[in-house]
Amino acid sequence: MNQIGLYEAMSTTRAVRRLRTDPVPDEVLRRVIEAANWAPTGGNAQPWRVIAVTDANKRRRLQELYIGPWEQYSSGRKAQLAAVPEAVRVQQEKMIRAADHLARNFHLAPVVLVFCFNPQLMAITDAKLDRPSVVGGGSVYPAVQNALLACRAEGLGCTLTTLLCFHEPAVKELLGIPAEWGTCAFIPIGYPAGRGHGPLRRRPVEKMAFRDTWGTPLF
Repeated sequence: MNQIGLYEAMSTTRAVRRLRTDPVPDEVLRRVIEAANWAPTGGNAQPWRVIAVTDANKRRRLQELYIGPWEQYSSGRKAQLAAVPEAVRVQQEKMIRAADHLARNFHLAPVVLVFCFNPQLMAITDAKLDRPSVVGGGSVYPAVQNALLACRAEGLGCTLTTLLCFHEPAVKELLGIPAEWGTCAFIPIGYPAGRGHGPLRRRPVEKMAFRDTWGTPLF
């Protein structure tokens, strides 16, 4: 296993969408899942589960379900790119090509992690607010992020997608997910076919954080 520092892992875990078909050893997969299991959850309830999909037929079916939502999303995104500056457009087109490769080869990832959640086990404190509820995700997505960071440490490529949530009933039937559980994240993982992880592109901290009042610079 690659021993890298936490800050290095966090600053270099980028979306890796071009994956080799080499199998992921069970001992490596176990460490990734164990890292997810360390994540905090409300009341330590751990209202999530993860299915590691390794069966070739089930991965093929996931790809068949994935391609439609991807093509719908990407066609709209491509249309928007005509109006953006060239430098941004070139970078976005590169990302779309990689994501298109993933969509057409989703089934070739040796493992797809499917994260599930049970809202009955969550204290969803924003459920009655006049906006989309997000609090429940605070007891699921830390586990997802831990899994991504563990993949980085193990030299595995990975990326987080939620497009298969559009076909949740079909996914639940395919994977035998109980009625009271939903899906919230899908992570195809495998060893990178190209460069793999590397430096991230993010807005500067000065644009993201404030002191005491919205808009007041923190630094």
